[in-house]
Amino acid sequence: MKILVTGGAGYIGSHTCKALANAGHTAIVYDNLSTGHRDLVKWGPFEYGDISDYATLLACLRRHRPDGVIHFAASAYVGESVIDPGKYFRNNVAGTLQLLSCMRETGIQSIVVSGTCAVYGEPKEQPITENSPTVPINPYGASKLFMERMLADFETAHGLKWVSLRYFNAAGADPQGETGERHIPETHLIPRMFMGMDGSAPPLHVFGDNYPTPDGTCIRDYVHVTDLARAHVKALEYCTSGGASAAVNLGTGKGLSVLEIIEAARAHLGRDVPYSIGPRRAGDPPALTADALLARNLLGWEPQCSDAATILTSAWQWYDRDQRVREQLQERS
Repeated sequence: MKILVTGGAGYIGSHTCKALANAGHTAIVYDNLSTGHRDLVKWGPFEYGDISDYATLLACLRRHRPDGVIHFAASAYVGESVIDPGKYFRNNVAGTLQLLSCMRETGIQSIVVSGTCAVYGEPKEQPITENSPTVPINPYGASKLFMERMLADFETAHGLKWVSLRYFNAAGADPQGETGERHIPETHLIPRMFMGMDGSAPPLHVFGDNYPTPDGTCIRDYVHVTDLARAHVKALEYCTSGGASAAVNLGTGKGLSVLEIIEAARAHLGRDVPYSIGPRRAGDPPALTADALLARNLLGWEPQCSDAATILTSAWQWYDRDQRVREQLQERS
């Protein structure tokens, strides 16, 4: 199949493009490069554009006539969403509406979207199932939940088939080193930890050690990005073959605390991990772990490389290489 991948120059998007290519599909990347990177587009043609640009997006769909869409193009910083909610509703809600409208005009009936566990807010029970209450506590989560509402309404009105993949904490990098995590600014735990390890940033700041968890730090469900990429391919194939629309959790069901990640880095990378502990960050639930039974039953998906050792070693190999590449580019410029 030919698949349009919005935001395909980003972290999870680029890994998914590789997974699509490995499965025999063609990934057409549509990205405005505001947070994505042109050098990570390696597995299909590139189209520069913004999902808010109706004419450019429509022309792209008409030119390529894809069989379906995988939609990553969105703003994704929780803290920023609280400060600038308008940006999140413009990009994530209004932008998705533009995409759905263009799909309807060109007759494309299948879409897989990048969802999030942020739609659950602060759940009272663990692990979290798809039937857990969706009560987002920030504009980011609210915008993603409204995206799902739009998908359901477009299905009722126009027959759209969709899957929203509500994944937990994406981590790791391509084992072959062809793509990886590169955010500016970087807010994710593991690369921030690496930045403290090599001295390119202050030591990792741990937000709180007095949560009701075994070691007092927050617990999260870390999923290797390669596993997430495979899930998007499976979801797209499921969707285009007539599967029922659904929101689906992606996780391992096993959480790791911040301190456990630090200790795992020391064990598997053999390096010291400097860190400091400060007060809690507002809005951080003590624990978030997924019940991913639906993903297994519906999509035939299970995590294969989401153990801490694989996540950390693949992430470090990419980080170390990517740091050197960027330094060389800066020297040349």
